[in-house]
Amino acid sequence: MTHDSGGASGIEVRGVTRRFGDFVALDDVDLDVRPGGLTALLGPSGGGKSTLLRIIAGLDYPDAGTVRIAGRDATFLPPQRRSVGFVFQHYAAFKHLTTARNVAFGLEIRRRPRDEVRARVAELLRLVHLEQFADRLPSQLSGGQRQRMALARALAVQPEVLLLDEPFGALDAQVRKELRDWLRRLHDEVHVTTLFVTHDQEEALEVADEIVVINQGRIEQVGSPGELYDRPANPFVMAFLGPTTVLGGELVRPHDVEVLTDARAGAHEARVTKLLRIGHEVRAETRAADGSTPWVQLNRVQVDELGLVEGGTVWLRALVPSPVAGVAAPAPVPA
Repeated sequence: MTHDSGGASGIEVRGVTRRFGDFVALDDVDLDVRPGGLTALLGPSGGGKSTLLRIIAGLDYPDAGTVRIAGRDATFLPPQRRSVGFVFQHYAAFKHLTTARNVAFGLEIRRRPRDEVRARVAELLRLVHLEQFADRLPSQLSGGQRQRMALARALAVQPEVLLLDEPFGALDAQVRKELRDWLRRLHDEVHVTTLFVTHDQEEALEVADEIVVINQGRIEQVGSPGELYDRPANPFVMAFLGPTTVLGGELVRPHDVEVLTDARAGAHEARVTKLLRIGHEVRAETRAADGSTPWVQLNRVQVDELGLVEGGTVWLRALVPSPVAGVAAPAPVPA
Protein backbone atom coordinates (compact mmCIF):
# COMPACT_ATOMS: atom_id res chain seq x y z
CA MET A 1 0.00 0.00 0.00
CA THR A 2 2.91 2.35 0.57
CA HIS A 3 5.80 3.27 -1.67
CA ASP A 4 9.40 3.87 -0.77
CA SER A 5 9.81 7.61 -0.42
CA GLY A 6 13.46 7.14 -1.32
CA GLY A 7 14.34 10.81 -1.69
CA ALA A 8 14.94 14.00 0.21
CA SER A 9 11.58 15.70 -0.05
CA GLY A 10 9.07 12.89 0.41
CA ILE A 11 6.41 12.62 3.13
CA GLU A 12 6.25 9.61 5.47
CA VAL A 13 3.20 9.08 7.67
CA ARG A 14 3.33 6.22 10.18
CA GLY A 15 0.52 5.00 12.42
CA VAL A 16 -1.28 8.36 12.50
CA THR A 17 -4.52 8.38 14.48
CA ARG A 18 -6.69 11.43 15.17
CA ARG A 19 -9.91 11.49 17.17
CA PHE A 20 -12.41 14.28 17.78
CA GLY A 21 -14.36 13.07 20.79
CA ASP A 22 -15.83 9.71 19.84
CA PHE A 23 -15.27 10.30 16.13
CA VAL A 24 -12.17 8.64 14.67
CA ALA A 25 -11.06 10.89 11.80
CA LEU A 26 -7.86 8.92 11.07
CA ASP A 27 -7.31 5.33 12.13
CA ASP A 28 -3.67 4.13 12.18
CA VAL A 29 -2.79 5.60 8.77
CA ASP A 30 0.46 4.73 6.98
CA LEU A 31 1.38 6.60 3.82
CA ASP A 32 4.44 7.48 1.72
CA VAL A 33 4.26 10.36 -0.73
CA ARG A 34 6.96 10.11 -3.36
CA PRO A 35 9.41 12.99 -3.75
CA GLY A 36 8.72 15.18 -6.76
CA GLY A 37 5.38 13.53 -7.49
CA LEU A 38 1.87 14.95 -7.83
CA THR A 39 -0.30 12.89 -5.48
CA ALA A 40 -4.07 13.18 -5.00
CA LEU A 41 -5.73 12.44 -1.66
CA LEU A 42 -9.20 11.37 -2.80
CA GLY A 43 -12.24 10.43 -0.77
CA PRO A 44 -15.79 11.31 0.25
CA SER A 45 -16.63 14.19 2.55
CA GLY A 46 -15.72 13.29 6.14
CA GLY A 47 -13.38 10.50 5.02
CA GLY A 48 -10.30 12.00 6.69
CA LYS A 49 -8.42 13.52 3.75
CA SER A 50 -8.37 17.15 4.96
CA THR A 51 -7.51 16.07 8.52
CA LEU A 52 -4.50 14.15 7.19
CA LEU A 53 -3.40 17.13 5.09
CA ARG A 54 -3.69 19.50 8.09
CA ILE A 55 -1.57 17.15 10.22
CA ILE A 56 1.10 17.03 7.50
CA ALA A 57 0.98 20.85 7.32
CA GLY A 58 1.30 21.28 11.09
CA LEU A 59 -2.14 22.90 11.43
CA ASP A 60 -3.25 19.95 13.58
CA TYR A 61 -1.43 17.21 15.47
CA PRO A 62 -2.03 13.45 15.71
CA ASP A 63 -3.07 11.61 18.86
CA ALA A 64 -0.66 8.86 17.86
CA GLY A 65 1.86 8.28 15.08
CA THR A 66 4.57 10.29 13.32
CA VAL A 67 5.03 12.53 10.29
CA ARG A 68 8.39 12.90 8.55
CA ILE A 69 9.00 15.50 5.83
CA ALA A 70 12.21 15.40 3.81
CA GLY A 71 13.58 12.81 6.25
CA ARG A 72 13.01 14.96 9.37
CA ASP A 73 10.56 14.23 12.16
CA ALA A 74 7.96 17.00 11.76
CA THR A 75 5.18 15.50 13.90
CA PHE A 76 5.01 18.41 16.34
CA LEU A 77 6.91 21.12 14.47
CA PRO A 78 4.99 24.37 13.88
CA PRO A 79 3.99 25.01 10.24
CA GLN A 80 6.68 27.64 9.63
CA ARG A 81 9.43 25.12 10.43
CA ARG A 82 8.17 22.37 8.10
CA SER A 83 9.21 23.79 4.70
CA VAL A 84 5.68 23.36 3.36
CA GLY A 85 3.57 25.62 1.18
CA PHE A 86 -0.17 25.46 1.80
CA VAL A 87 -3.07 26.60 -0.42
CA PHE A 88 -6.69 26.49 0.78
CA GLN A 89 -9.90 26.37 -1.25
CA HIS A 90 -10.85 29.87 -0.09
CA TYR A 91 -7.66 31.81 -0.38
CA ALA A 92 -7.18 34.57 2.20
CA ALA A 93 -5.22 37.15 0.22
CA PHE A 94 -4.10 40.43 1.74
CA LYS A 95 -6.78 42.64 0.17
CA HIS A 96 -4.78 45.86 0.49
CA LEU A 97 -1.64 44.40 -1.17
CA THR A 98 -1.05 44.05 -4.91
CA THR A 99 -0.61 40.67 -6.56
CA ALA A 100 3.17 41.13 -6.52
CA ARG A 101 3.23 42.12 -2.83
CA ASN A 102 1.03 39.14 -1.93
CA VAL A 103 3.49 36.82 -3.67
CA ALA A 104 6.43 38.59 -1.99
CA PHE A 105 4.97 38.41 1.53
CA GLY A 106 6.68 35.21 2.69
CA LEU A 107 10.05 36.39 1.41
CA GLU A 108 9.70 39.82 3.02
CA ILE A 109 8.93 38.44 6.48
CA ARG A 110 12.03 36.26 6.10
CA ARG A 111 13.97 39.50 5.44
CA ARG A 112 15.36 38.38 2.10
CA PRO A 113 17.32 41.03 0.16
CA ARG A 114 15.11 43.38 -1.83
CA ASP A 115 16.72 42.52 -5.21
CA GLU A 116 16.27 38.80 -4.54
CA VAL A 117 12.61 39.34 -3.64
CA ARG A 118 11.97 41.38 -6.79
CA ALA A 119 13.62 38.79 -9.04
CA ARG A 120 11.84 35.84 -7.40
CA VAL A 121 8.43 37.52 -7.61
CA ALA A 122 8.95 38.40 -11.28
CA GLU A 123 9.97 34.79 -12.02
CA LEU A 124 6.92 33.37 -10.22
CA LEU A 125 4.44 35.77 -11.82
CA ARG A 126 5.76 34.66 -15.22
CA LEU A 127 5.46 31.02 -14.15
CA VAL A 128 1.78 31.41 -13.19
CA HIS A 129 1.01 33.75 -16.12
CA LEU A 130 0.15 36.77 -13.96
CA GLU A 131 3.02 39.12 -14.87
CA GLN A 132 0.61 41.61 -16.48
CA PHE A 133 -1.47 41.70 -13.26
CA ALA A 134 1.40 42.41 -10.85
CA ASP A 135 -0.04 45.76 -9.75
CA ARG A 136 -3.65 44.67 -9.41
CA LEU A 137 -5.38 44.11 -6.08
CA PRO A 138 -6.91 40.68 -5.37
CA SER A 139 -10.42 42.14 -5.85
CA GLN A 140 -9.45 42.96 -9.45
CA LEU A 141 -8.54 39.33 -10.24
CA SER A 142 -10.82 36.47 -11.26
CA GLY A 143 -11.19 33.44 -8.99
CA GLY A 144 -8.82 31.41 -11.15
CA GLN A 145 -6.24 34.20 -11.15
CA ARG A 146 -6.45 34.47 -7.34
CA GLN A 147 -5.75 30.75 -7.02
CA ARG A 148 -2.73 31.07 -9.33
CA MET A 149 -1.54 33.95 -7.13
CA ALA A 150 -2.02 31.70 -4.07
CA LEU A 151 0.14 29.01 -5.66
CA ALA A 152 2.82 31.56 -6.55
CA ARG A 153 2.87 32.82 -2.96
CA ALA A 154 3.16 29.26 -1.62
CA LEU A 155 6.03 28.54 -4.02
CA ALA A 156 7.86 31.81 -3.29
CA VAL A 157 9.60 30.48 -0.18
CA GLN A 158 10.75 27.39 -2.14
CA PRO A 159 9.00 24.79 0.03
CA GLU A 160 10.07 21.17 -0.13
CA VAL A 161 6.40 20.13 -0.08
CA LEU A 162 3.30 21.83 -1.53
CA LEU A 163 -0.07 21.00 0.09
CA LEU A 164 -3.33 21.94 -1.66
CA ASP A 165 -6.71 21.54 0.09
CA GLU A 166 -9.50 21.44 -2.54
CA PRO A 167 -7.71 24.32 -4.31
CA PHE A 168 -10.23 24.62 -7.15
CA GLY A 169 -13.39 23.59 -5.30
CA ALA A 170 -14.93 27.07 -5.15
CA LEU A 171 -14.54 27.74 -8.88
CA ASP A 172 -16.95 27.02 -11.72
CA ALA A 173 -16.50 23.89 -13.82
CA GLN A 174 -14.81 25.49 -16.83
CA VAL A 175 -12.26 27.43 -14.76
CA ARG A 176 -11.61 24.34 -12.63
CA LYS A 177 -10.84 22.32 -15.77
CA GLU A 178 -8.44 25.00 -17.06
CA LEU A 179 -6.66 25.20 -13.69
CA ARG A 180 -6.32 21.41 -13.52
CA ASP A 181 -4.50 21.41 -16.85
CA TRP A 182 -2.40 24.37 -15.73
CA LEU A 183 -1.46 22.73 -12.39
CA ARG A 184 -0.27 19.61 -14.23
CA ARG A 185 1.93 21.71 -16.54
CA LEU A 186 3.21 23.83 -13.64
CA HIS A 187 4.17 20.74 -11.65
CA ASP A 188 6.05 19.34 -14.63
CA GLU A 189 8.15 22.53 -14.56
CA VAL A 190 8.84 22.89 -10.81
CA HIS A 191 8.72 19.22 -9.63
CA VAL A 192 8.00 20.14 -6.01
CA THR A 193 6.50 17.24 -4.03
CA THR A 194 2.77 18.02 -4.17
CA LEU A 195 -0.15 16.50 -2.26
CA PHE A 196 -3.62 17.78 -3.09
CA VAL A 197 -6.97 16.95 -1.52
CA THR A 198 -10.00 16.49 -3.76
CA HIS A 199 -13.34 14.72 -3.75
CA ASP A 200 -13.52 15.07 -7.54
CA GLN A 201 -12.68 11.72 -9.13
CA GLU A 202 -12.16 13.23 -12.58
CA GLU A 203 -9.74 15.78 -11.15
CA ALA A 204 -7.68 13.05 -9.46
CA LEU A 205 -7.66 10.82 -12.55
CA GLU A 206 -6.64 13.67 -14.87
CA VAL A 207 -3.99 15.39 -12.78
CA ALA A 208 -2.29 12.99 -10.38
CA ASP A 209 0.67 10.65 -10.85
CA GLU A 210 -0.61 8.67 -7.88
CA ILE A 211 -3.96 8.54 -6.07
CA VAL A 212 -4.52 7.75 -2.39
CA VAL A 213 -8.14 6.70 -1.75
CA ILE A 214 -9.16 7.36 1.85
CA ASN A 215 -12.51 6.51 3.47
CA GLN A 216 -13.69 6.47 7.08
CA GLY A 217 -10.19 7.36 8.29
CA ARG A 218 -8.46 4.47 6.54
CA ILE A 219 -6.51 4.23 3.28
CA GLU A 220 -8.31 1.89 0.90
CA GLN A 221 -5.73 1.83 -1.92
CA VAL A 222 -2.72 3.69 -3.33
CA GLY A 223 -1.71 3.51 -6.97
CA SER A 224 -1.58 5.19 -10.36
CA PRO A 225 -4.87 6.34 -11.89
CA GLY A 226 -4.74 3.41 -14.31
CA GLU A 227 -4.09 0.87 -11.56
CA LEU A 228 -6.95 2.09 -9.38
CA TYR A 229 -9.42 2.29 -12.27
CA ASP A 230 -8.57 -1.09 -13.82
CA ARG A 231 -7.59 -3.03 -10.68
CA PRO A 232 -9.50 -1.56 -7.72
CA ALA A 233 -8.75 -3.21 -4.38
CA ASN A 234 -12.40 -3.47 -3.35
CA PRO A 235 -15.94 -2.43 -4.31
CA PHE A 236 -15.61 0.94 -2.56
CA VAL A 237 -12.62 2.00 -4.66
CA MET A 238 -14.28 0.79 -7.85
CA ALA A 239 -17.51 2.65 -7.07
CA PHE A 240 -15.69 5.84 -6.07
CA LEU A 241 -13.38 5.96 -9.10
CA GLY A 242 -15.64 6.09 -12.11
CA PRO A 243 -19.18 4.96 -12.90
CA THR A 244 -20.44 1.51 -11.89
CA THR A 245 -23.59 -0.52 -12.23
CA VAL A 246 -24.76 -3.91 -10.96
CA LEU A 247 -25.40 -6.68 -13.49
CA GLY A 248 -26.19 -10.22 -12.39
CA GLY A 249 -25.04 -9.43 -8.86
CA GLU A 250 -21.63 -8.17 -10.04
CA LEU A 251 -20.23 -4.63 -9.99
CA VAL A 252 -19.24 -3.63 -13.55
CA ARG A 253 -18.46 -0.48 -15.53
CA PRO A 254 -21.50 0.66 -17.56
CA HIS A 255 -19.31 1.10 -20.66
CA ASP A 256 -18.23 -2.55 -20.30
CA VAL A 257 -21.79 -3.86 -20.77
CA GLU A 258 -22.86 -5.24 -24.15
CA VAL A 259 -26.45 -4.65 -25.27
CA LEU A 260 -28.00 -7.43 -27.37
CA THR A 261 -31.35 -7.62 -29.13
CA ASP A 262 -31.75 -11.38 -28.66
CA ALA A 263 -31.05 -13.93 -25.94
CA ARG A 264 -27.44 -15.18 -25.70
CA ALA A 265 -25.45 -17.31 -23.27
CA GLY A 266 -24.55 -15.35 -20.15
CA ALA A 267 -26.85 -12.43 -20.98
CA HIS A 268 -29.51 -11.03 -18.63
CA GLU A 269 -32.93 -10.05 -19.94
CA ALA A 270 -34.00 -6.49 -19.14
CA ARG A 271 -36.54 -3.86 -20.14
CA VAL A 272 -35.37 -0.40 -21.22
CA THR A 273 -36.95 2.11 -18.80
CA LYS A 274 -35.26 5.33 -19.93
CA LEU A 275 -32.91 6.64 -22.61
CA LEU A 276 -31.20 9.76 -21.32
CA ARG A 277 -29.23 11.71 -23.94
CA ILE A 278 -26.26 13.76 -22.67
CA GLY A 279 -24.63 15.26 -25.74
CA HIS A 280 -23.31 12.37 -27.85
CA GLU A 281 -23.58 9.91 -24.95
CA VAL A 282 -26.73 8.03 -24.05
CA ARG A 283 -27.44 6.53 -20.63
CA ALA A 284 -29.70 3.51 -21.14
CA GLU A 285 -31.49 2.65 -17.89
CA THR A 286 -33.09 -0.78 -17.57
CA ARG A 287 -34.89 -3.07 -15.16
CA ALA A 288 -33.73 -6.69 -15.10
CA ALA A 289 -35.83 -9.74 -14.32
CA ASP A 290 -34.26 -9.98 -10.81
CA GLY A 291 -35.49 -6.46 -10.00
CA SER A 292 -32.08 -4.79 -10.31
CA THR A 293 -31.68 -1.63 -12.39
CA PRO A 294 -28.46 -1.85 -14.45
CA TRP A 295 -27.59 1.03 -16.76
CA VAL A 296 -25.40 1.08 -19.83
CA GLN A 297 -23.25 3.84 -21.30
CA LEU A 298 -23.70 4.03 -25.08
CA ASN A 299 -23.41 6.60 -27.85
CA ARG A 300 -26.17 7.82 -30.15
CA VAL A 301 -24.92 5.72 -33.08
CA GLN A 302 -25.12 2.52 -31.00
CA VAL A 303 -28.63 3.37 -29.80
CA ASP A 304 -29.81 3.95 -33.38
CA GLU A 305 -28.12 0.78 -34.70
CA LEU A 306 -29.67 -1.34 -31.93
CA GLY A 307 -33.07 0.33 -32.43
CA LEU A 308 -33.41 0.89 -28.69
CA VAL A 309 -36.70 2.36 -27.47
CA GLU A 310 -38.10 2.88 -24.00
CA GLY A 311 -40.20 -0.15 -23.05
CA GLY A 312 -38.26 -2.47 -25.37
CA THR A 313 -36.60 -5.71 -24.29
CA VAL A 314 -32.82 -6.21 -24.42
CA TRP A 315 -30.26 -8.67 -23.12
CA LEU A 316 -27.19 -7.43 -21.25
CA ARG A 317 -23.86 -9.11 -20.61
CA ALA A 318 -20.53 -7.93 -19.24
CA LEU A 319 -17.77 -7.65 -21.82
CA VAL A 320 -15.10 -8.05 -19.11
CA PRO A 321 -15.38 -9.80 -15.73
CA SER A 322 -15.80 -7.65 -12.65
CA PRO A 323 -12.39 -6.81 -11.12
CA VAL A 324 -13.80 -7.05 -7.59
CA ALA A 325 -15.75 -9.69 -5.69
CA GLY A 326 -19.14 -8.75 -4.40
CA VAL A 327 -21.24 -5.63 -4.77
CA ALA A 328 -20.50 -2.28 -3.17
CA ALA A 329 -22.81 -0.53 -0.82
CA PRO A 330 -24.60 2.34 -2.58
CA ALA A 331 -21.98 4.27 -4.52
CA PRO A 332 -20.55 7.11 -2.45
CA VAL A 333 -21.73 10.55 -3.48
CA PRO A 334 -19.00 13.19 -3.47
CA ALA A 335 -19.67 16.21 -1.29
